[in-house]
Amino acid sequence: MQEILLVKYGEIILKGLNRPVFEAVLVKNIRHALACFKGLKIYAAQATIYIEPAEDTDMDEVAKKLLKVFGVLSVTRACVVEKDLNKIMKAAVEYCGDTLRGSTFKVEAKRADKKFAYKSPEICRAVGGYLHDKVEDLTVNVTNPEHVVMVEIRDYAAYVYCGKQAGQGGLPTGTGGRASLLLSGGIDSPVAGYMMAKRGLEIDAINFFSYPYTSERAKEKVMDLAKILAGYTSKINLHIVPFTEIQLAIRDNCPEEHLTLIMRRFMMKISEIVARKNGSAALITGESLGQVASQTLQALAVTDDAVNMPVFRPLIGMDKEEIVQISRKIGAFETSILPYEDCCTVFTPKHPTTKPKLDIILKSESVLPIDELIEKAASGVETITL
Repeated sequence: MQEILLVKYGEIILKGLNRPVFEAVLVKNIRHALACFKGLKIYAAQATIYIEPAEDTDMDEVAKKLLKVFGVLSVTRACVVEKDLNKIMKAAVEYCGDTLRGSTFKVEAKRADKKFAYKSPEICRAVGGYLHDKVEDLTVNVTNPEHVVMVEIRDYAAYVYCGKQAGQGGLPTGTGGRASLLLSGGIDSPVAGYMMAKRGLEIDAINFFSYPYTSERAKEKVMDLAKILAGYTSKINLHIVPFTEIQLAIRDNCPEEHLTLIMRRFMMKISEIVARKNGSAALITGESLGQVASQTLQALAVTDDAVNMPVFRPLIGMDKEEIVQISRKIGAFETSILPYEDCCTVFTPKHPTTKPKLDIILKSESVLPIDELIEKAASGVETITL
């Protein structure tokens, strides 16, 4: 029995005249994700992307890759049947019978080919009755079944399947432009990057590295987090900024309660330079309102004053437990909690200001050779493609 993978997408359906553009990018991204599999046939038709495997293709591994592609709403493993009702009924028993045995079920049908002799309700009754007669200990439940058997009648064939796997949803990577993520070694920033990539953004990452106050293991941890994100976005350029000299200058010359905010302003200024150099049109941070002293409303306003480009904060209204749940879902949590400090935890003030005034912060940082420090850090960036 011939098998195929049916890839469904959701939000792309709403794109009107732009839909073909989004479909084309999604197909391109799928081809890239599945490049390691030989002999696949990949094509789009009737709001579905079809993947025909080669004879020795590991269908489970293909599905696993597809489930990480943004824009994919669901992945279904189905059997291909000639458009003949009797053959469809028999295929339903052969393909789905073992799964259905001893459970409750219903049948749903989609008749995209309106020339097919039977309408959807007739298909459901025929296939459902045949399954009920042929599969042991099977009960019909049309309101809350354990399994739904789907029959799709399309232009060139019919497809029968039972069950589907949920994908990432969202929009295909590359349809929303490019942005740069300030990636620390913590829980929040990888989640922020994931959420914005899900909206179609290509993501670069920027990390601030304060050797020897942060170790090589901390750098490796950030690289591992970038690799996890790259599993969803195909690749990420990680830009590592030397930050030790700036942090020492801030520590030695600025009021202690302002250290974190001035540090954040330097990070934003340098990130904007790196972002524009690499074609990004916005910055992304993992800040959540009120989570720490530098993330109060007043502190965020002071931070934003440092740059002249949009700053996306997808976690701004989320609490920590919500963020942790997503971190676990995307496979980043266990890496994020490894005990290697990042530069944000170096020289942390005991009593940071929570309601800063911009003019006071500007006065505090004015004692520093700002342009010189920023230029030196930006010129020392190391870029790693993951």
